Amino acid sequence: MAKHVVARVEDVPSGSSLRVQAHGRAIALFNVDGAYYGIADACPHQGGPLSVGVTVGLTLSDTPGRYSHSNCRLMVRCPWHAWEFDLRTGRSVCDPRTMRVRAFALDVVPGEAVEDSLLRAETFEVSVDGQYLVVEI
Repeated sequence: MAKHVVARVEDVPSGSSLRVQAHGRAIALFNVDGAYYGIADACPHQGGPLSVGVTVGLTLSDTPGRYSHSNCRLMVRCPWHAWEFDLRTGRSVCDPRTMRVRAFALDVVPGEAVEDSLLRAETFEVSVDGQYLVVEI
């Protein structure tokens, strides 16, 4: 797998999210209290943009009528139909075995440590066929 520089740390302040493109894929980046997470930016239900969803805590129940709530905000709620996914794994809360979005590993790397190959623009070989008139203005 290839690594891609997708954003600067300051582009994703704490408590925010950002949609980026990497190798033709839309990825939602999240900063939760200084920890960064990346997941595919499309809910598998109907394609809702998870990057504009809110991060929420997890509510669990071990028996009917008894709930515990975590304020860790490691879940994102789809803005279209409120499906929730774990930012760490991409798994759905309601059906973690079969319903998920892809989770991407993110690294925070200092600028001087980024390899030249990650910062180079993609280039293509160009050839010219025929003759052209060119005007200098």
